[in-house]
Amino acid sequence: MKLKHIFLAPVLALALAAPAAAEKLSLNALSQYLNAMKTAKGAFTQINDDGTISTGTIYIKRPGKIRFEYNPPEETLVLASANTVAIFDPKTNQGPESYPLAKTPLSIILARTVDLASANMVTGHSFDGTATVITAQDPAHPEYGNIQLKFTGSPVELRQWIINDDSGSSTTVVLGELAKGGALPNALFDIDANTKTRGGR
Repeated sequence: MKLKHIFLAPVLALALAAPAAAEKLSLNALSQYLNAMKTAKGAFTQINDDGTISTGTIYIKRPGKIRFEYNPPEETLVLASANTVAIFDPKTNQGPESYPLAKTPLSIILARTVDLASANMVTGHSFDGTATVITAQDPAHPEYGNIQLKFTGSPVELRQWIINDDSGSSTTVVLGELAKGGALPNALFDIDANTKTRGGR
């Protein structure tokens, strides 16, 4: 399965299951929220580039680690760890397809220190009546694409992101309630260990 089908769907109007924030949240407030999120786990719904929908559980361990565990009948697994994104496709026994994490917009929110106010990182900052919408890119490599993040306030919560890749493809991920804090074992994100467990799938 190609990377764009995992991370990278037309931008759909999705209702956010949270009360409207009173006003646009500042870049500093959003950076502080992301930097305080060391671990998180929750349900997600993904709208793929071809319009299909997948669901599953997301695990985040900052910096640098994420796991998309899809619900049956989907058997795909996506991991980010050790500066690499690995996509395990059950249709092949060739091992995971790998990409440098730094070349995906997801690296922005998995960075050790998130600073959305840094020069040229944020290309859009608006309020749509329900959520603060941020469009961010790697200022050194805008050609890698961008990530659009939606946050609600009181308290600040990340509700959705849309990743647009360098080919013009996009994928929407809508997050359920995130349970933050607690221990997540590194083995969840270990690409080599998961390759052995899945037998190359």
